[in-house]
Amino acid sequence: MSTVVSEGLMTHEEFMALPDDGTERMLIRGKLWEKPMTRRNRHHSRIEARIAGLFDRWLETQPEPRGEVFSGEAGCRLTDDPASMVGIDVCYVSAETAAREPEETSLIDGPPILAVEILSPSDKQEEIDAKLQEYLASGVQIVWIVNPVMETITVYRPDGKPQIFSGEDLIMESTHLPGFEVQTKSIFHR
Repeated sequence: MSTVVSEGLMTHEEFMALPDDGTERMLIRGKLWEKPMTRRNRHHSRIEARIAGLFDRWLETQPEPRGEVFSGEAGCRLTDDPASMVGIDVCYVSAETAAREPEETSLIDGPPILAVEILSPSDKQEEIDAKLQEYLASGVQIVWIVNPVMETITVYRPDGKPQIFSGEDLIMESTHLPGFEVQTKSIFHR
């Protein structure tokens, strides 16, 4: 179960100084959230790999300069004041964001264009809602909440109502990801 554990507001520096002790953490608007490390499973991993691969293949079709696709709880500093730092299952950052990050940095500094969260059995609605709200408030343009059990993808954008995709529905992202499209069921089935 994820809980808010900080009483005061925490900074990025304080967050980064926390021990690597097997606790999953995120910082939302200066508040520290903690829960036991999620045990990944092959279904979650397969979906994450498939989504990252889809975006990698799409990215190869784009003109230079290109952004970058990250996966595996990519660390992202969303905002500075108050501080928000999260791990994202799959994300896509713009060419500008990718270019300003030195190779030795361990974090993405700034909101990505796309954030994909794949639900796990241990996720709590309060935690997902907090992340979703922070993504949209910080400037993320597209958020996918992927539900492996229901085989749905709910797409959120700052300027519209959420859209739920399933089965043969085609997800297209022409504005921020020109030319990207995928049939929903292809993400869930081998």
